[in-house]
Parts: sequence; C-alpha cells; structure tokens
Amino acid sequence: MPLPSPSATPSSPKPPGPDPARRRSLLIVDDEEGPRQSLRIVFKDEFNLMVADSGASALAMLEGRPVDAAVLDIKMPGMSGIELLGRLKDLDPGIEVIILTAYETVETARQALRLGACDYLTKPFDLATVRGAVARAMQRRALFERVRASDQRLQELQAQVEDHRLREEIIRNRGEIYSSILHDINGPLTIIAGFVSVINNQLRHLQTVDSETMPEFKRRLEAVDRYVTNCVNLTQRYLGFLRQSGSEPQGVSVNQTLQDASELLRVHPLARRNQIEVTPLPLDVLARINGTDLIQVLLNLAVNALQCAQTVHTVAISATVPATPLEPGLFCEGSGDRFVRHEAFDPAQPVVAIRVRDNGPGIAPEVVNKLFHTHFTNKPPPEGTGLGLSIVKRLVLYARSAVTLHTAPGEGTTFTVYVPLKGESAR
Repeated sequence: MPLPSPSATPSSPKPPGPDPARRRSLLIVDDEEGPRQSLRIVFKDEFNLMVADSGASALAMLEGRPVDAAVLDIKMPGMSGIELLGRLKDLDPGIEVIILTAYETVETARQALRLGACDYLTKPFDLATVRGAVARAMQRRALFERVRASDQRLQELQAQVEDHRLREEIIRNRGEIYSSILHDINGPLTIIAGFVSVINNQLRHLQTVDSETMPEFKRRLEAVDRYVTNCVNLTQRYLGFLRQSGSEPQGVSVNQTLQDASELLRVHPLARRNQIEVTPLPLDVLARINGTDLIQVLLNLAVNALQCAQTVHTVAISATVPATPLEPGLFCEGSGDRFVRHEAFDPAQPVVAIRVRDNGPGIAPEVVNKLFHTHFTNKPPPEGTGLGLSIVKRLVLYARSAVTLHTAPGEGTTFTVYVPLKGESAR
C-alpha cells in the first residue's frame, strides 16, 4: 500500500451545525378553521407543516418530532396560546413562536414577549406580514442552531483541552515522583554502600570472625537491613502516589524516628565537619504520619541545613508537644517566613512540633519566596537538585500536616513540622 504524501494532511472534521438543505418544520395551532387553513395554504410548499386545533393536540403531535417555529392563536379553549408558548419553550428553548390575537392588549403582548415569543401579530393578518414574521422566525432558529452547535463544539474543545492538561499534569507529576525516588533513595543507598565497604575491609584483614568482632558485624548488618527496608518503604510510598492510593497512617514513634534520622545523618559526609544535635521527647508520642514519610521530611530538612554554609556550623533537631493550641498567627508569610499547610490541618488539634534548626547565615529574602518550588535550588550542582523541599511539601500535605520556615540573615534558619498526634497520644 503506498504511503500518503508527507504534505497530505487529513481533513479536520467539520463542527456540527445546522443543515441548510433540511426542510424546516412549522407548527400552526388555532381553534378557528379559517385562519388555520389559510396558514396551511400559504406555507404548505415551504415547510413541513403540523396543524392542530388545540394546545393539547399540538403537544401530542410533537412527541418525538422536532419543530423549528410555531404560529399560535393566543385565545383557545382548554390551553391558551400563552400557556402553550411556555410548554413549547420547555421542550426546546430554541423554538421560535409567533403569537396571533384578535384582541391585542399591552399586558398580553408583554407576557408573550416575556415568555420568549419572537413576534406578535393581530388578526386579521395580511399575507406579507405573516410571511415576513415566519421568515424572521426561521432565520432566528437557524442562528440559534449555529450558536448551539458552536457552543457544543466549544465545550468539546474545552473538555479535550482539560483532558490533555490533566494528562500532561499526570506525566509531569510522575516525572517529579521518579526524580524524587532517585533523590530520596540515594541517601540510604549511600549509607548501605558505606557499611558494606567497612564490613568488606574488615573481613579482608581477618582470618576468622571471633566473639569480639561478631557484635560489631552484627550491628552493622542490622543497620544495612534497616536501610534496605527503608529503601523498600520509600519505593512503596512513591508507588502509592503514582496509583493515587493510600491508607490511614498507623502512627509512628517520634523518638524512634529521631533516632533513625540521627543514625542516618551521623554517617553523612557533611556530618564529619559539622555538628548534629538530636533531642528526643521526654515522653514519646505517636504522630499521625507514615514513618518513612516523616524520616524523609527530617532528612531533607537536615541535609539542607548541613549544606547551608561552607563553614562549620550546628544542625539541631528537637521535638515538643505544645501544651496549648497553635496560634493562628504562626502561619504567616513575609521576607523571612513561609509556610505550607494542608487545608484540613486544624491548629487547635494536638500536634507534635519537630524543629530542624541551623546557626548558619540564614536565607536571603529574595530566595525565601521561591522555597518549596519544584527544582528550585540556590546550591551549585551536584549538591542541589531542587527536589528536597518540594518532597517535604508533598509529604507534609499528604499527611494533612503543616511546616513553617523562619529565617533571618546572620541568625540561621528554623523549619518546624507540625504533625497531628495519633490515638492515645492525641488525648
């Protein structure tokens, strides 16, 4: 089969619209035989006619049959022309209606026009006048059909654009999540590689593993196992994002998470030249967040803090349980303040506040309002990917929690994560 020419493009389908070749339909309703038959004779060769002597019989004729315009006598027994006009407009707002009357009053004319009549003629009518009225009615009907077809086409295009936008958003989100997986899993994998390297070096110089060296090997192998589990949990959490599925967090020990974060950070390369302080709660509580999510939030904030300055500085992580509800003014934005908060986060509920502070140089005001944006970083590559704070934002919102930032030049930076308490801890 020959291939189509590159210059040949398929023709676009024409938008739906009125068919100019279609023979239009006209409904005539009058309880008097004379006017009814006169109108039939005048229009029988131009339109598909439906002729009725009452409103009820006219409505019965219209079941399953479209009509473009109607000529109605205003005064008929049973159902008046005004009432029939309203019923026709209910069936199809685009039907054009001409009202005929032998007793014209200002009130009836006003009522007919208010209900959507396009013209109002008095009996006896001359042929030129009624022909002109029906012609105008059919023109209005054709215009209505074109407008309706254009509106339908516009709605279809809007739906297509929205569908395309949603598909692009899904692809973009998936790309961010894949980048986040690589970013987040790199930390545990680096630690695993470090422990495995240490174990291999020790084994290389040992003939046998005795009772003195066994506990150290066991401790390091347990750490490797824990970090491998952490990697698995990370991938499962991100796959949950991709599937748009999730379950209610079972609750995580804050002190255990702080201990895990401390162990991960102490083997980080930046920890060798900086100081890390981790202060647990006097009385442990359960936070309503997935454990892997919380440790990822803390690690991203802490690593950012370690990278905030080239000079030696301190990064402190601590937790408190506020005795009173959070002040609404806590969540504000300014030259040195930013916050991210889920719309369902209630400041009055019991929470645990986990702070990550550094005594570095602080963050410049022009940088503060760009934080939490995906891929924004003020660190040179390969240190900065711009993913750390966007991951923090994603996980905080997923946990229906909040995070605030306060910074000032020369005074350091503090991120505070507010997570609702779980179960007994919340009482």
